[in-house]
Amino acid sequence: MNARVLMYTTAVCPYCIRAKQLLVARGVGEIEEIRIDLDPDRRDEMMQRTGRRTVPQIYIGDTHVGGCDDLVALDRAGGLQPLLASAT
Repeated sequence: MNARVLMYTTAVCPYCIRAKQLLVARGVGEIEEIRIDLDPDRRDEMMQRTGRRTVPQIYIGDTHVGGCDDLVALDRAGGLQPLLASAT
């Protein structure tokens, strides 16, 4: 699946790892990662775009999904696969 997925992450975030594992399990082949621990300016960008300070912050296409818990909830509700399919 070639869905456009962007994720703000840090190196040692267990929620980032869990979110990536779920996306890969749902067929996502490539995730664009922005490591905010390596680039403080990108952290500021993330906070302005999302209004949140925590990672991961996940975008599928133009849709801000939120963090790992939001991604898991979306998947359980049956909304992740349709969102991924529409974000190609």
